[in-house]
Amino acid sequence: MAEIEKKPVKITETVLRDAHQSLIATRMTTEQMLPIVEKMDKVGYHAVECWGGATFDASLRFLKEDPWDRLRKFRDGFKNTKLQMLFRGQNILGYRPYADDVVEYFVQKSVANGIDIIRIFDCMNDIRNLQTAVSAANKEKADAQVAMSYTLGDAYTLEYWVDLAKRIEDMGANSICVKDMAGLLCPYQATELVTALKGAVDIPIEMHTHYTSGVGAMTYMKAIEAGADIIDTAMSPFAMGTSQPATEVMVETFKGTPYDTGLDQNLLSEIADYFRPIRDEALESGLLNPKNLGVNIKTLLYQVPGGMLSNLTSQLKEQGAEDKFYDVLEEVPRVRKDLGEPPLVTPSSQIVGTQAVFNVLMGERYKMATKETKDVLSGKYGATAKPFNEEVREKVLGKDAEIITCRPADLIPDELDTLRKECEQWIQQDEDVLTYALFPQVATDFFKYREAQQTKVDQTIADTKNGSYPV
Repeated sequence: MAEIEKKPVKITETVLRDAHQSLIATRMTTEQMLPIVEKMDKVGYHAVECWGGATFDASLRFLKEDPWDRLRKFRDGFKNTKLQMLFRGQNILGYRPYADDVVEYFVQKSVANGIDIIRIFDCMNDIRNLQTAVSAANKEKADAQVAMSYTLGDAYTLEYWVDLAKRIEDMGANSICVKDMAGLLCPYQATELVTALKGAVDIPIEMHTHYTSGVGAMTYMKAIEAGADIIDTAMSPFAMGTSQPATEVMVETFKGTPYDTGLDQNLLSEIADYFRPIRDEALESGLLNPKNLGVNIKTLLYQVPGGMLSNLTSQLKEQGAEDKFYDVLEEVPRVRKDLGEPPLVTPSSQIVGTQAVFNVLMGERYKMATKETKDVLSGKYGATAKPFNEEVREKVLGKDAEIITCRPADLIPDELDTLRKECEQWIQQDEDVLTYALFPQVATDFFKYREAQQTKVDQTIADTKNGSYPV
C-alpha cells in the first residue's frame, strides 16, 4: 500500500474560552488561568482560543475583571502561541448590530492588545454581516477566519455549504471554520462535507464541534481523514458533554499515523493536572452541573442545541407548563421554518425557542410575537437561507410593514463619538469606550466598581498608539 504523506493535525485549544463557557458558564477567572499559561505555551498548539464569545460579558458582569486587561496578560504570557477570539460579526460580542466604526475599532483594539486570529460568524450565515469585520482584520494583518454556522434543514444542502465557502474565500478570509455549535454533524456527513469543501477552496478548514450528542471525536476523525487541517479540542478536565472533544484523546488517536500531532502527552498531562482541581471545585459548588457532562441524544432528534433545551425547560417550569415540553419541541422546527430556517445559534436559537413556547402556551400560533421575532421577520438580523412564511409575516407585522432588504448595518450611522461622550467620565483607557458600547449598564457598574477599588489601568501596558479609524 502506498504510504500516505504526513499531514500533522493542528490543534486549537479551547480550555481558556469555549470549554469553561460551555461547562461552567464562563466563570474561570484570569487568576485561575495565568499560572498555567507558561506550560501551555510550550505545547505547540496551532492557537489558544482565550477571548471573545461570552468571556467579555462574564468578566465584567460576574467576575468584576477588565477583559482587556485579561487579554494583555495572556499576550504577555503566551510568547510562542497565537491567540484566538470568537467575534459575532456585526454584533461584535454583544446582542445587537453595531455601526461599522465600532466594529472596525473593536477589531483594531483586539489585535493591538494581542489577538492573532479572529473567528467571525453570523447567526444567519449572512455574508454581508461579516464583511466589515473581515476587512478590518485584514487591515490589521490579523488572521480573519470565517465560521459557517452548521445546521440541518432543507436549505442546507452540500451545494449551499460549498457556495458559502467559495464566497467566504472571495471575501478575503484566511481560513474557514465549520462551526457545529449543536453537535449535529455526524461522522460520515463530515467526510462528505470536508471532501466537498477541500475540493472547492484553497484555504485551511478548521472543525469545531460540541460533544453534546456524543459523536464529536468520531466526527473529527472522519473530518481529518477527509482533509480537515485543524480541530478545536479542550483539555480533558473541561472536555466532553457540552464542551469539545478532549485534547489528549485526539492527540493519542492520531499518534503514529500520518496525522500525528507531535504534541507531548506528558506535558498535556501536567496541564490537565492543573485544571482538574478547578473542575472539581466547580462540581462541588454546583457551578458545573453533572448533566452537562452526559450525552443528550435529543440534540440529534430535535436538532436543538443543548443550551437551548435547558432554556426551554426553565421557561416552561416558570409557567407551570412542563407537561408541554414535547409540544414545544415539535413546534421549534415549525417556527424555525416560518422564520426562514436560520441556524440555531445565539441569538436565533433563543428567538425561535421563546416564540415556540408562546405559540404552544397561547393555544394559537403567533397570537403573541416577541420583539425579536418581529425583528427577524422585518429583516433586522439579515437575510435567511429560505424565504419567510408570508402568512406568518403578515400576521405578525401587518400588511404594509416596511421590510429591510439591505445590510442591516447600512441603516446605523457612525456611533463611536456619541458613545465616547456618553461614557467620558469613566474613561481610563481607549478601550473603555468599546466596553461601554457593548454593555452600557454592565460597563458603567464595572467602571464604578473600578473607581471604588481605586485600581487604575496600567498605562505602561495599555495600548495608546491605535486611535480610531480611519488612521
